[in-house]
Amino acid sequence: MKKTLFLLILFFSQILFSQEKLNLETCYFLLNKNYPLAKQKDIFAKQNNIDLAAIATKKLPKLELSAQTTYQSDVTKMPISIPNITVEPPNKDQYKATLSINQLIYNGGQIDATKKVSEATLKEQQKNVEVNLYQLKNNVNAYYFSILLFNEKIELLHAKKKLLESKLTEVKAGIEFGALLPTSDSVIEAEILKIKQQLDEITSNKNSLIISLAQLIGTEIPTTIELETPLITTTFNTELNRPELTLFQLQKEKIESSESLLSKQNSPMLFGFATGGYGNPGLNMLDNSFQTFYQVGIKLNWNVFDWNASKKQQKSLLINKEIVENKKQVFELNTTIQLQQKQTDINKLSNLIKSDKEIIELRKKVLKSAASQLKNGVITASSYITEVTNLFEAENNLQTHKIEMLLEKANYNTLKGN
Repeated sequence: MKKTLFLLILFFSQILFSQEKLNLETCYFLLNKNYPLAKQKDIFAKQNNIDLAAIATKKLPKLELSAQTTYQSDVTKMPISIPNITVEPPNKDQYKATLSINQLIYNGGQIDATKKVSEATLKEQQKNVEVNLYQLKNNVNAYYFSILLFNEKIELLHAKKKLLESKLTEVKAGIEFGALLPTSDSVIEAEILKIKQQLDEITSNKNSLIISLAQLIGTEIPTTIELETPLITTTFNTELNRPELTLFQLQKEKIESSESLLSKQNSPMLFGFATGGYGNPGLNMLDNSFQTFYQVGIKLNWNVFDWNASKKQQKSLLINKEIVENKKQVFELNTTIQLQQKQTDINKLSNLIKSDKEIIELRKKVLKSAASQLKNGVITASSYITEVTNLFEAENNLQTHKIEMLLEKANYNTLKGN
């Protein structure tokens, strides 16, 4: 199911790029797919597989090859002499080579507990990667909505330029018939040139942001791409679904796995062993010749008393669990405060948008009157341009507040974990 979903998202993202369109959700997807940090999940998984394989070898028999030669100052001798019997003492130079096999039979579940700690560590590491990637969504939001805002500014500047170019034609006609001052057209032409400068500057800044967004999501984005304006809804509550909460839970589970392993470290360990060798002397010290020999048996190791080291480590792990719980509480509190501030900002922007619309309607009426006055020579071109600029600024404020509210909503949902 996950593989199918991945292919579908990839398919649709390719369609969007082929049509030179891009949406916010696709940016999120490409961030999680292409950002270099995302590769760490697979790296941690490979490392964990190696660690588990290494842990599993503890259940396999261990082979040990040993060889030694010694010279000693004295050897065992018969303390008495027996008539007609000669017992030759061992040589002072002795030789021995052995091959030993040790097989773990029982260790109180230490190996399985070690595996669980390793698996818990993997889950924590991979979730930590997800947390770091999730936090980068705020960067995506910032780039994406800044580009949208520049698009709106460019569109408004083009509209202003078109309006002034149309008015310039009327002004030139008025000058020709002597109804307007000779320099009235120069004032409008200068304003049009100023708009062209603003368009060049904003377009350059927009292209720079597109490059930054492309680097962040690891996908080339053409500067001509159309960014879709998302429809974002928010539900104002403090219910969190952040990956950090899952990370805190996984950290606790890792501590619990470590507690389980610690409780088994002092368990008795039972081994079976077999040793074969060749040496002079062999097991029969009275036979002063090279011999083969072997031993088989069972060995028990048990650390009966460790000076309460395990209990102290258990207490330390409990403190670590308290630290994790405290971090969770701090995170939830700080996030709740941020959500409340975001909600306040969204409500404030909503009110600003309402007043912006009222201001625009009033500015349109003033501009309409100014246009008529300019035509009749009542006001100068500079006064008309002032009213055009006032309307443009009001429309610019409206679009800015709209984009800012979308950004605040996107950040609000990101804070909640939606």
